[in-house]
Amino acid sequence: MVTSLPYGSWPSPITAELLATGGTQLGGPRLVGDAVWWTEGIATEGGRQAIVRTAGPVALPQPWEGTAREGAGEQARVETVTVLPAPYNARSRVHEYGGASWTVVTGAEEAPQGTPLVVFVNFEDQRVYALVEGEQPRPLTPVGPEVETAQGPSLRWADPTVVALPGGGSEVWWVCEDHTLEAPEGSHGGGAPHIERYIAAVPLDGSAAEDLTALRRVTPSARFVAHPRLSPRGDQIAWISWEHPQMPWDGTELHVAPLMNGSAGEGEIIVGGTDTSVLQPEWLDDEHLMFLSDASGWWNPWVWSAETGTRQILELDQEFAGAMWALGTTWYQVLGADLALVRHGRAATSLSLLRISTGELTALDCPLTQISTAVLRADGLLVLAGASPTQFSAIHTAHLDLGDGGAPSLSPLAGLRSSRDDAPAPGLLPEAESIEVPLPGGGVVHAIVHRPRQEGFAGREDELPPFIAQVHGGPTAHVPPVLSLPIAYYTSRGLGVVVVNYGGSTGYGRAYRDRLRGQWGVVDVQDTVAVMEHLVAQGIADGQRLAIEGGSAGGWTTLACLTRTDTFAAGVSSFGVAELEKFRQDTHDFESRYIDGLVGPYPERRDLYVERAPLSHVDELEVPVLLLQGEEDRIVPPSQSELFRDALAAKGIPHAYLLYPGEQHGFRRAETIIDSTEASLSFYGQVLGFSPVDVPVLELRRS
Repeated sequence: MVTSLPYGSWPSPITAELLATGGTQLGGPRLVGDAVWWTEGIATEGGRQAIVRTAGPVALPQPWEGTAREGAGEQARVETVTVLPAPYNARSRVHEYGGASWTVVTGAEEAPQGTPLVVFVNFEDQRVYALVEGEQPRPLTPVGPEVETAQGPSLRWADPTVVALPGGGSEVWWVCEDHTLEAPEGSHGGGAPHIERYIAAVPLDGSAAEDLTALRRVTPSARFVAHPRLSPRGDQIAWISWEHPQMPWDGTELHVAPLMNGSAGEGEIIVGGTDTSVLQPEWLDDEHLMFLSDASGWWNPWVWSAETGTRQILELDQEFAGAMWALGTTWYQVLGADLALVRHGRAATSLSLLRISTGELTALDCPLTQISTAVLRADGLLVLAGASPTQFSAIHTAHLDLGDGGAPSLSPLAGLRSSRDDAPAPGLLPEAESIEVPLPGGGVVHAIVHRPRQEGFAGREDELPPFIAQVHGGPTAHVPPVLSLPIAYYTSRGLGVVVVNYGGSTGYGRAYRDRLRGQWGVVDVQDTVAVMEHLVAQGIADGQRLAIEGGSAGGWTTLACLTRTDTFAAGVSSFGVAELEKFRQDTHDFESRYIDGLVGPYPERRDLYVERAPLSHVDELEVPVLLLQGEEDRIVPPSQSELFRDALAAKGIPHAYLLYPGEQHGFRRAETIIDSTEASLSFYGQVLGFSPVDVPVLELRRS
């Protein structure tokens, strides 16, 4: 029997509390001996990131027995051990977005024989610590001197790389972000303090815990560095760097230098520049270096040697990399001098084996459409982290048989740890429909449609559903077609959701990314409106009940759509950018010159900075707005939301502003997630004309 109720008012067991506390944020798994290690974000502990491992060895998967409930992604949970005790939080603040924050050293002299030594950076003080499981962590790096402009620790660390020393023993190389340096005379910091970054060696014996001079610089300083890689023989080092105003997806340089007395000697830039993005160098042997470059218009694999120069391994209109927002992000694993395990695709991700000498690509039968990690053990155990349209994000294992001359094969996936052990029944979950919407001037915009869906419920025959456009942050980012519980929170109540991968998004080649160059606030707005008009024209969405939401750069597009078009009846901006001049001065170093490429150089194009800003067009706004903000956000400071709030109040537009203490860029605390989720639903109900079930009523103000 089907119950007919107004769209948006369907009762649903998917609650805000389920979103906040029922799931687990899983971070990059890795193989340590015969166990699998990863990180888990614990919302009920303030969002701290704990390091965990399997309690016992992980063997090759047995034949698939269907332990996952089809469509839900629920997995049989393995027994785990929490290695990192509270209150320690393995999270980096380099670039504010952080990235890889821990590693494990096996055979370290500083740990009992046979016991792994865990090395991590702690979020609160940004010191590097060493940990033997069961003991208290001990610091390896000093507290940086106080620097007011740092607005936090002045020495920060990310992306650890374990390096074997020639005489035995180990050290760990880190990307060091150093706020303690004075700006060179006559330099222009672009609105940000002078900061340099370099690869630094951190000894494991604790000799640098109170002594800055015991830290050794491995590479010269640059504004940004990443991907340090030591050659197998230990005599060469490769790394990438870039300078303002480039972002890592705009242009980077790949360096190769001899390693002399533990530091890089005078080397050379072998590839890259201001208009070519080069990522993830990996040594195939002592003479050949593989890397990813978008010189062809797509991030494809290349190889370099001093003898033969550079060669593109294959040219394919697919992406083998993505936007490097987090340091330590990788997209392939070298399996030998002529073989690599690669992830590639467009909207979705495929897993393949790449023969480097010939460019032959052999696809593996993997059901995941988004793969964030893929690591292979020598015995063929493959560990994957990813998701699909029918499975939530999870860590899986499989057996990868390389074939030994025959065809390689991948066994069915076995669940190791799911982000949702309490996955809802399949009938509550939406189906993802990828679409391409033609644009008036040619080309298309990519989007993913999630229609209202809950078995046993339907909307009234005389109405179409309200639809929410979700615009991602970045803006250089991408949302894949995977199962999302926050989306199901809406769709199970009778609301439609469409995710817009507007021009500027990754996943569709450099030309698609470059559509946003100089056009932020124009192309993203036009593309989002085009998708909504398409849904209305196709009879999928109610054109009078369209809403929009997004965070960070998605908040900018949300506010720009609300102030520059009459398409939407309401909008929710989470830590969104409202104007550009103050933002450019207040934001963190990593993105302080990002807008140069998105809008134009400053102050030369100050006119565009003012004209594009949603804050400049509040007089054209007629619809209610909800603003959500973290009090400790360094990327988009509260001043952005507050400027827009004040403008809404001055015009008498219904609005609400919710400021959450203890939150940074993106909400991690359970109480924040619950409150902001329920506030958004109540807001949409009030504006779009439906009565949501069992959520507090959000008070809207006009002043």
